Amino acid sequence: MSAVDIDDLKRWIGREQRAGDIVTPGLAERFEATLGRSAYRDAVAAPLAIHWCLAPPAVQPGELGPDGHPARGGFLPPVPLPRRMWAGGALSFHAPLPIGAEVKRVSRIADIVHKTGRSGELVFVTVEHDFDCDGRTVISERQDIVYRGAPSTAPATPAQPGSLAPMPAADHTETVEATTTLLFRYSALTFNGHRIHYDVDYARDEEGYPGLVVHGPLQATLMLHLGARLGGRPPRGFSYRGLSPLFHGGPFTVNAVRSGEGLDLWCADGQAARTMSATLVF
Repeated sequence: MSAVDIDDLKRWIGREQRAGDIVTPGLAERFEATLGRSAYRDAVAAPLAIHWCLAPPAVQPGELGPDGHPARGGFLPPVPLPRRMWAGGALSFHAPLPIGAEVKRVSRIADIVHKTGRSGELVFVTVEHDFDCDGRTVISERQDIVYRGAPSTAPATPAQPGSLAPMPAADHTETVEATTTLLFRYSALTFNGHRIHYDVDYARDEEGYPGLVVHGPLQATLMLHLGARLGGRPPRGFSYRGLSPLFHGGPFTVNAVRSGEGLDLWCADGQAARTMSATLVF
């Protein structure tokens, strides 16, 4: 019998949360230092995707769940499945986000869907965010969160190179080292307490991964910055989708190929298996 009461969870649809923050010069400096040579730099605007560092939930230690996330049942619904990850999302950029700007974020639960896949039960929660600055919306976002059941006895493994449809040969490829330092610094920037990114014993023993997991938004950020550098300007739209977990301990690649008015991008692990794909339009 399913542990998910989808009718009860759907009561969270329409729930809103408001938060605010300031894009400080120090935050921008630390953000670009974390990305290093992968960063796209603009003379005026704050770095692309820095909005994922703004106004993160800051709860007391006693209000954290065992995975390091804020305990469920507040803004996000109390999905009774133990593993939570970003499945993908989409961004629309309406105006530059200046350094020093005061930003207000309005978040709302847009949809909750219950599915059953090969790995068991899944619950997808869609969250919409509007980031406002000086009375206008500068970024609109759709964020897709997936909740999954407990891992099987066999640890999770990356996708095999031939398990996904092949991508065309990349026009541009960059190599990034998936070091524990990179994961720590990005977790610190985003105030992300999820233990799969820094506690290797927890990642292996509790969530069934072979190592620390590279953040989905970090991969999306690297693709977004590569696309902006290749295009020579910020994009109008960016959508991305997680395909397979990416683990620490070696190099991975960020790839791009031109497509129509934009770029198709993807991240791939050391065995050339794709872990995330994206589309960028100018």
